[in-house]
Amino acid sequence: MDNEPTCFVCKKKASELTEYTTECIGGKLTPAQYVIKEEGTFNRESNHFCCTACYIDIGMPSGPRGWKAP
Repeated sequence: MDNEPTCFVCKKKASELTEYTTECIGGKLTPAQYVIKEEGTFNRESNHFCCTACYIDIGMPSGPRGWKAP
């Protein structure tokens, strides 16, 4: 998929990460669609998100209105 959401830390695309490909098995969403719809760290402006492993590594940032990847 062109312009597929990418983890801003490890630079992996949604389709390269087991946590998203597993969620989509037998479903109607692609890993990219799943990230866009369900991933709380997804930033529509940058097309970045933070996968779980990287989110933990960067200290699990949060804020009063949530946290989005830069």
